[in-house]
Amino acid sequence: MNPLREGLIKERVPEPQVMVIFGASGDLTRRKLLPALYTLARERLLPAPFAVVGFARRPLGDEGFRQKMREGCDQFTRLRPVDDTLWATLADAIYYHQGSFDDPAAYTTLKARLEEIDTSLGVPANRLFYLSTPPSAYPEIIKNLGEAGLVTRSYSPFARIIVEKPFGRDLETARTLNRQLKQVFREVQIFRIDHYLGKETVQNMLVFRFGNGIFEPLWNNRYVDHIQITGAESIGMEGRGAYYEEAGILRDMVQNHLFQVMSLMGMEPPVSMDSDAVRDEKVKFLRSLRTIPLDKMDEFVVRAQYTSGHVLGESVAGYRQEPGVDPGSTTETYVALKLYVDNWRWANVPIYLRSAKRMPKRVTEIAIHYRHAPHQVFGSDGGRGPVRNVLSIRIQPDEGISLHFGSKVPGPTTDIAPVNMEFRYGTSFGAEPPEAYERLILDAMLGDSTLFTRDDEVEASWSFISRIHEAWRQQKKKQIPLFEAGSWGPVEADELLGEGISWRTP
Repeated sequence: MNPLREGLIKERVPEPQVMVIFGASGDLTRRKLLPALYTLARERLLPAPFAVVGFARRPLGDEGFRQKMREGCDQFTRLRPVDDTLWATLADAIYYHQGSFDDPAAYTTLKARLEEIDTSLGVPANRLFYLSTPPSAYPEIIKNLGEAGLVTRSYSPFARIIVEKPFGRDLETARTLNRQLKQVFREVQIFRIDHYLGKETVQNMLVFRFGNGIFEPLWNNRYVDHIQITGAESIGMEGRGAYYEEAGILRDMVQNHLFQVMSLMGMEPPVSMDSDAVRDEKVKFLRSLRTIPLDKMDEFVVRAQYTSGHVLGESVAGYRQEPGVDPGSTTETYVALKLYVDNWRWANVPIYLRSAKRMPKRVTEIAIHYRHAPHQVFGSDGGRGPVRNVLSIRIQPDEGISLHFGSKVPGPTTDIAPVNMEFRYGTSFGAEPPEAYERLILDAMLGDSTLFTRDDEVEASWSFISRIHEAWRQQKKKQIPLFEAGSWGPVEADELLGEGISWRTP
């Protein structure tokens, strides 16, 4: 084995532990969590010994749960086909515990089961709890874990908890959830997971900015004209209409995913790559967002809904025709924001965010649009003139980075045409990037919270987003702008942009 690779494996292998997944019979465990654990085992990054205990209401049993997880790995793991020998070893350490989240007795028997596993496998009493349940079950699970004595606040043996989003639905509920968590766990034991932070390009943003000498000096209001961040999905509700009526795109995508991406893009250099140093700077950035007056919200925020149309060549229904959706709904499936950051780096640089369902394609990217050169010497002779430089960081799909600039067209005239320089992970490194859950689960096992959200960060983002929802409640609008499915959004979003600016087509 390559000595460098061997050293990396030794450095990144966690202590022996047992992972308990609440809601283990759900789709997330089958599609993401167990495939991620299998891949970590194949990469020799799982601790040894290690065990997984699924906790759910359904009467599956150990063998039934193992079979279901094998089917999930066969279908969804990144490294296919599944190696039978490796799976057999992993399956021997997969268990199932049937119980209701609100039944204290189920936690007493869970504790006894974990102690049996500890003894049989020689695992110390290290615990990693994963809440893969509806958020309504979080308070009951957290309380019962504490009352059953399943959580130690010590460092060794340790107990950690991974909490899936959403972390509340507004500032008040986020604060309540944080209080409930910290009645049982210390903040360093809490890992609020946002799978966007596990994406390779998001992590690479820190390296790209702070590990290279040529980009960070141009990362400020002296050179940047504006920034566009897009989180677009081509899919519709997929049976989640009732959920979306309660959530909307602002809660579902912007408060967590896009604000996370934006804070990494805009934060100041941390003093180190220590988890709290990085998260300190993200919180400072979020707290620097300029407050939007409630009575001027429409000048900075546009919301809309998709109607029927065509996406990827298929005819699709409008949002109000989706199952579970109110025919008179004003829930937003599209939102665009114009933001300002009141600090020295970004003063007066507008940041435009947009996110929507039923867009022409699925894409998440950051596009940094630079100012034109101060004196234009080309274009006066009838050429095309200046081309705006754009640095695009593609988060999904086709992860990579591109630089858009102007170049002379071959020929006798000084004609300028736009060209791109591209970097893509797949072609540059000869392999597709790891799945987000692989990196995030491994980090939680290691106790590294850099890519997880801290309590003050959650509250800072909700503090901003909840004001928008409050303004919408006060407006009591019975109609919002509409746009055709398969288009890039309503005309009102175009009007949000400054003069001479248009939305970038990814």
